[in-house]
Amino acid sequence: MPPSPSLPLWKGRTLALAGILLVAANLRTAVAALSPIIDHVRADIPLSALVLGVLGMLPPVCFAVFGIITPLFTRRMSLELMVLLSLGAIVVGTVLRAASDSLALLLIGSALAFAGMGVGNVLLPPLVKRYFGDRIGLLTGTYATILAVSTLLPPLVAVPVADGAGWRVSIGMWAALAIVATLPWIGVLATRRPVAADSGVVEEAEPRVLSLVWRSPVAWSTAVVFAVSSLNAYAMFAWLPEILQDRAGVSPAAAGALLSLYAAAGIPTGILVPMLALRLRNVGILVYTGVGFFILGYLGLIFWPSTGTIVWALSAGLGPMLFPLCLVLINLRTRTHAGSVALSGFAQGVGYTLGALGPLAVAVLHQLTGGWTVPLIVLIGTALAAALAGSVIARPHLLEDDFRR
Repeated sequence: MPPSPSLPLWKGRTLALAGILLVAANLRTAVAALSPIIDHVRADIPLSALVLGVLGMLPPVCFAVFGIITPLFTRRMSLELMVLLSLGAIVVGTVLRAASDSLALLLIGSALAFAGMGVGNVLLPPLVKRYFGDRIGLLTGTYATILAVSTLLPPLVAVPVADGAGWRVSIGMWAALAIVATLPWIGVLATRRPVAADSGVVEEAEPRVLSLVWRSPVAWSTAVVFAVSSLNAYAMFAWLPEILQDRAGVSPAAAGALLSLYAAAGIPTGILVPMLALRLRNVGILVYTGVGFFILGYLGLIFWPSTGTIVWALSAGLGPMLFPLCLVLINLRTRTHAGSVALSGFAQGVGYTLGALGPLAVAVLHQLTGGWTVPLIVLIGTALAAALAGSVIARPHLLEDDFRR
């Protein structure tokens, strides 16, 4: 896609800027707010290990399902109206979770909140393309960073709030943030401001994009890289503390601190990677760098777990730099808004489907082998799959071009 003329960041699009950033702030809160206070919830609602496993799998499953089906609805209503509906689902789902007096209501509320987040995941890249086609790297980096912060913040405040005001307040207070996020989009719909004519973005796209995306090399390579990032991130969030305790001999508190370090590594990469992707001739370099970080971290945990433990955790945490890279590629590898929506839904649908299998696959391999070496080797194998897909992503080739062959 040719570069668009750069416009002042706030010129005629202040509401859209605020709206995009506030949506990003809401896309992980419900995921991260429950697990730290699960013992508080158990006092009112019995939760078995099986139920906890289901709750753990709900986010990637909902992200996957709604990643696939969201593009079907964007053909019938505007992106702005869709994002309002997604925020509404987050609000209602969060309130239902907070008001739950039964397991059924807790699961329904969680599924509804995660569904809204899944829709929001898909809509953010095309919204950036629509309103900030001249600042794709900056806006993608900014909202990817906010996503990382919104993953870190709820666990930090969940327990103190639950201790002081109860678990229902600790979970339900995030509905207020989602309500605030609706205000800019209500303003956008009320004013109906058109996109700047010189934004360089083509509005029209062939309806067949949504069906043909399944046969596109660009779509599949992006989906594979997204899947590798998702699978490894979910696997590490689930199992890294136990791996560190078993192999490096660290305490549970230290393992928790290292998991926070793992998560924090996503903040600088969220800022830098999208901007680098716009400047590098060969974005495959970024894919190979992320793969290299995964491999280094896992090899360290296999061969030298007690030496340089911090380095291995940090390296493994830098591997998911593939996530913000995929977010910006959704716009860099499409020409139209419809193409951006189709690629966003496809890559995230496939990516989160495989991501949901990550914790389960590691658990099964650990159970079968009695150790962590084989699971880590398998994770290295998944990273190498991203390297192969990176050779396709590296070519400056647009999704819509695949449909003209």
